[in-house]
Amino acid sequence: MSSRKSTRSGLIRRNKYIPVKPTPKQAIFLRRDERERFYGGSARGGKTVALLIAALQYVDRPDYSALLLRRTYADLALPRALMDLADEWLRPTDAKWDDENHTWTFPSGATLTFGYLDAEKDKYRYQGTAFQFIGFDELTQFTETQYQYLFSRLVRPTGSTIPIRMCCTSNPGGTGHQWVKQRFIRTDNKDRIFVPAGLRDNPYVDQEAYIRSLDNLDYLTRAQLLDGNWDISGEGTLFKRQWFEIVDAYPKEGKAVRYWDLASSKDKGDFTAGAKVVEKSGIFYLIHMHNVQESPGAVQDLVRQTAQLDGIATKVGIEEEGGASGKITSDHYARDVLKGFAFTPYRNTGDKATRAKLWSSAAEHGNFKLVNGQWDIEAFLDQVAAFPETEHDDMVDAVSGAFIMLTGNVADASRFRVIASR
Repeated sequence: MSSRKSTRSGLIRRNKYIPVKPTPKQAIFLRRDERERFYGGSARGGKTVALLIAALQYVDRPDYSALLLRRTYADLALPRALMDLADEWLRPTDAKWDDENHTWTFPSGATLTFGYLDAEKDKYRYQGTAFQFIGFDELTQFTETQYQYLFSRLVRPTGSTIPIRMCCTSNPGGTGHQWVKQRFIRTDNKDRIFVPAGLRDNPYVDQEAYIRSLDNLDYLTRAQLLDGNWDISGEGTLFKRQWFEIVDAYPKEGKAVRYWDLASSKDKGDFTAGAKVVEKSGIFYLIHMHNVQESPGAVQDLVRQTAQLDGIATKVGIEEEGGASGKITSDHYARDVLKGFAFTPYRNTGDKATRAKLWSSAAEHGNFKLVNGQWDIEAFLDQVAAFPETEHDDMVDAVSGAFIMLTGNVADASRFRVIASR
């Protein structure tokens, strides 16, 4: 019998620093002997526990060092994240914690270190170090070059029998979705293994309650987190045409906003879109949409005239571009174009899909309706159904901005900058 076959069918290496019994799926992950192992696929499948068990398997050996990584230090320190869970397991033992270096040292001399790779250059922080185990938690949050570089830190002393391991966990989605999918899900490389695990594989989670929580997410994210779907893409999944009921009326007493996604240049074929959305009791009504290709001067005239027609009760927002020019444009709109109206410039640094997800769930649950009127509903439905794989996405961006204005639900890395109109 080969060592590979024996290792895969043998017992899981345990010691007193591992206080939990692995689930069946975790056990499969721990028994494998491939150098690269990837575990997870959907949320609440026990990924963090599996990775911490794997890191602790050889801490009773003097020639062993392990490194566990998250993208940021804040991610490491979250409740029930890697450092918090390790503290719960190891604090009652004879292992010693070094807060300055974020390292546990064991009586054997083995170490378990926690690190992060926030910026691309952070990978060089580990030059000159040597580990026999490196674990990436939420791998799709890392770049492929960060992951590849850390292989240069996998070294073991001459004569050591400790296996060299690169172990990872993640859900689908995130900036690294495609490269992780190609490396682990769509590969026949015999030195890599993917062990899929999901909510149903974890008996320690209230599964029904968690499923109800995921109902609040957009269709795409829910498919990735609940089903572990690596094949689902953005095209045709954030929105579906049939989610949008077309109605003839809306509540006039609702809260109203008009948000403008301004084109950077008419010459580039860009569109300026202005969405008016009304919210009442958690139901959102898109009652009008401008979608035009005009010069900056003509756009300013349109924005001013539309504000006059919408009325003073309708708050107005525009997307503010980065840098000094964006602030100058916002100041101009506040003082000259929209003087006397409630105006909020919106500085956005997040991606378009993240903002659109904020109202995708409302649409799926029938809480985002389209009101018949003098605007092109068919063109809007064509754009939203193809988003984000569409040439123009101005109308989607305009609705995203309006939704954020109404709910205060700002996407990560986005913020408001308010200027008083006078």
